[in-house]
Amino acid sequence: MYLWRKAADPCWLSAREEILEERARRALVVISRPGRKRLQLEIACDSRPESQRFIHEFGGRVERLSRDWLKRFARQERTEPLRIGRRLLISRKGDFQIPKAFGVEKRPLLVIPAGGAFGTGEHGTTAMSLRLLEEVTRRTKPRFVVDLGTGSGILALAASCFGAKRIVAVDIDPVAIATAETNARLNKIENVDFQLGDVRRWNSRRRIDMATANLFSELLIQILPKLKRSSCLILSGVLRTQEKEFVRALRCHKIILVDVRRRGKWIAVLAKTI
Repeated sequence: MYLWRKAADPCWLSAREEILEERARRALVVISRPGRKRLQLEIACDSRPESQRFIHEFGGRVERLSRDWLKRFARQERTEPLRIGRRLLISRKGDFQIPKAFGVEKRPLLVIPAGGAFGTGEHGTTAMSLRLLEEVTRRTKPRFVVDLGTGSGILALAASCFGAKRIVAVDIDPVAIATAETNARLNKIENVDFQLGDVRRWNSRRRIDMATANLFSELLIQILPKLKRSSCLILSGVLRTQEKEFVRALRCHKIILVDVRRRGKWIAVLAKTI
């Protein structure tokens, strides 16, 4: 594993953030420190050639991580579980003891170990999507859910916890699919079908009750015609600077905007089809 790093000022990042997010498959980490204007950018890469491509295009430096870097990182991390409404807790650690105040009888624990930067629910786009998913499934239990760009599988697994009967989760990265399948086994969830594939080419043969997609804006816009097969949409990965363009694209495809959530520089939307 290799870690690409670069110190940059906010203006530099603002001009290149979209392309960096695309190159990194949304695995870009931006670290800001109190009292410092410059930001620390980090992207985990599977190989040296991949990390060198970032240097060639954006500068920076690369550090080779030790084989047990993830275990060391996990030992150092002290995280409280992420609360999703009143019905779910998400933890990085399987041995986490739920305090009685959390209401264990009402809040199942979903374990998503930190690994591979695929998503443990803490990123703004994932957290907003999870909360929208929890709110929507309070009113209705979708029978068939599709999660496009599943990553760690967190949205698909949460959908199962919220009562979805059948879930299909798609990702183009075989490492992501392997990680998601491991997380499903860890949580003893069996009604998710993880599929390796490009979301731009994936098609459903049946009507979808709900689709979730935590991708970048350009890709979301490309697949909007496919998403019209779903009654309910939870979409995220869109920057605030892209919000107007994205909302226009929804209207062009006759997709009705129901709610917009904003967190930091990101937005998530709840929408429905006609």
